Amino acid sequence: MKFAFLHNRWFKFSVWGGAYLLWVIWLGNWWWLLGLAVVYDIFVSKRIKSFLCKKGLKTPKKKGPVAEWIDAIVFAVVAATFIRMFFIEAYTIPTGSMEKSLAIGDYLFVSKLAYGPRVPITPVSVPLVHNVMPFSNKESYSTVIQNSYRRLKGFSKVKRNDIVVFGFPNGDTVLKRFPSEDYYRVVRDNNGNREFVIRQYGPVVARPLDKLDNYVKRCVAVAGDSLAVVNGQVFVNGEAQESFPGEQKICNVYTNGGAIGQKAFDKVGLDSRYMFFDNTLPGYCNVTLSNEEIEKLRRLESVASVEVLFVGQENDESEIVFPFSSNFRWNVDNYGPIWIPKEGVEIDINLYNLPLYSRIITKFEGNTLQVEGSKIMINGKECSKYTFKQDYYFMMGDNRHNSLDSRYWGFVPEDHIVGKPSFIWFSTDKNKSFPSNIRWKRIFSII
Repeated sequence: MKFAFLHNRWFKFSVWGGAYLLWVIWLGNWWWLLGLAVVYDIFVSKRIKSFLCKKGLKTPKKKGPVAEWIDAIVFAVVAATFIRMFFIEAYTIPTGSMEKSLAIGDYLFVSKLAYGPRVPITPVSVPLVHNVMPFSNKESYSTVIQNSYRRLKGFSKVKRNDIVVFGFPNGDTVLKRFPSEDYYRVVRDNNGNREFVIRQYGPVVARPLDKLDNYVKRCVAVAGDSLAVVNGQVFVNGEAQESFPGEQKICNVYTNGGAIGQKAFDKVGLDSRYMFFDNTLPGYCNVTLSNEEIEKLRRLESVASVEVLFVGQENDESEIVFPFSSNFRWNVDNYGPIWIPKEGVEIDINLYNLPLYSRIITKFEGNTLQVEGSKIMINGKECSKYTFKQDYYFMMGDNRHNSLDSRYWGFVPEDHIVGKPSFIWFSTDKNKSFPSNIRWKRIFSII
């Protein structure tokens, strides 16, 4: 009989045992090798099944349809949880920070193999649910067991210009009634009065590393880079960085006197319903445009000019941009230079640059930090130098003026990295009704 070997118990054991062994090697926990005995018993010796049958705990009777359905559902949940945990996870774009590279309503598959999946830190959790139960505000996990952070081998490391999904660095503390708000920003806005914030906006919940809300941004600088933004242009290590097709800017569009017709807007790909004509310009003010749209508008006969707007160097936004210190009088369009911390690199620390690295030293790398006069005390000892324990990244949204990113909350630690978006499997426009709301051209597009 052809392919009879496929039914041979030793062949089955070799295939499944080999696959299991490769998984154990990748996992790096040799205690799981004991599972090979179970695989051997399932396909070869079958002693466990025989023992259970003799004890009346398992019978060889044919299962009924209900039992078969239950078995199928349990298997599907276990398989889906395993795949989601180690290989690929679905993700939805909730905000416009990456417009038009990624649109609100895009449904992505995020590859965890790209940078290596994290071994579950909070294993006691409802399957297929991230951090909050559907249709409720209750946490979907228990912190009764907390494992140390460990990442399995991936295909690569985060590279400059990669689009990356990561855990929100400030998401370790969440205002339950206002979960979309940045707790630390709300505290700063209330003069550091945490008790007032909790009383007014709380309660708060502390979330473990693998249960932070996920964000998606573009990595504009990796560990060891020096980044600066000058009049909206990003420079890394002194070199101007390329602009991406989906990158957007705030602009004023000046016309030759009258409004632009919808037919002309159609050529550009803009909707006149969201464009407001200002007779005093004359034209349209504070319009968010991509580089391609800017060039198309400039070619229209009715358009006199398109002016890209940015926050001038003289504008001090140090109260709202990271590191929230008057030592660094930066703003969103004129930012830095700032060095991105790299694992194993030792730097000098002082009262001037401490605001840049204090959260890394305490929250992300688990040290105590006190300032006593002119002395910096780390773990009770006076320090003038500090060595970083992991790599960090600087993330920015392509929609540069509508993105809460590293300019507002700082560095992204390596242990917060979740994965890399692979492709869009579905996309809908919330401003349209079915079926015109389905963006057919975006479905199955590679990111």
